[in-house]
Amino acid sequence: MVYPNESLEDSPQKKMGRGKIEIKRIENTTNRQVTFCKRRNGLLKKAYELSVLCDAEVALVVFSSRGRLYEYANNSVKATIERYKKASDSSNTGSVAEVNAQFYQQEADKLRNQIRNLQNANRHMLGESIGGLPMKELKSLESRLEKGISRIRSKKNELLFAEIEYMQKREIDLHNNNQLLRAKIAENERKQQSMNLMPGGSSANFEALHSQPYDSRNYFQVDALQPATNYYNPQLQQDQIALQLV
Repeated sequence: MVYPNESLEDSPQKKMGRGKIEIKRIENTTNRQVTFCKRRNGLLKKAYELSVLCDAEVALVVFSSRGRLYEYANNSVKATIERYKKASDSSNTGSVAEVNAQFYQQEADKLRNQIRNLQNANRHMLGESIGGLPMKELKSLESRLEKGISRIRSKKNELLFAEIEYMQKREIDLHNNNQLLRAKIAENERKQQSMNLMPGGSSANFEALHSQPYDSRNYFQVDALQPATNYYNPQLQQDQIALQLV
């Protein structure tokens, strides 16, 4: 119910004839109390009329801002509340199950539609089942395919350039290692030549030692270590003659 004279200070929106207030909390305490009394009485009157005219069971409970209780019931507030609890408990079980089943059914339908759309799009990308597509969709499909091919080629070229760069670095490393090995070989050859040019024939003696046979213990034979030059020893010659005479 709308009362034209209530809360005049807090009703900036007014029209010709009956006033119309904005639905918000009334800041003025006196106006708020007056409005509460008027609308409470109107609400109780409407609840009574509803119960009588429609033969409905009505229970109305109102608490004021100061905590005062106002109630109306054509039967009993407590009995109506108990009836409400039983009705809500019995209906919630079935209603929750029905709501869940309906929700999951809708989600399943959405997923099936998404799967169907993805399958159709995949077939269209492969050039299949495009006989019934209009010109607009064919142009859109062509544009998407060209963009996809462009991105694929760009990625392929990026990988190829990275591989070429790696191979070039690998080639440089191998070339440097080759040059280092060549330098070491040349250094070893110069050292060998310098050893061959040294007096005393050290290289020849070295080759002679390596050409002598080994015994079972991998040692040189004793005669291989004897000097090659025969020196004259008179005492040794006399001993040999004496051994022959005996």
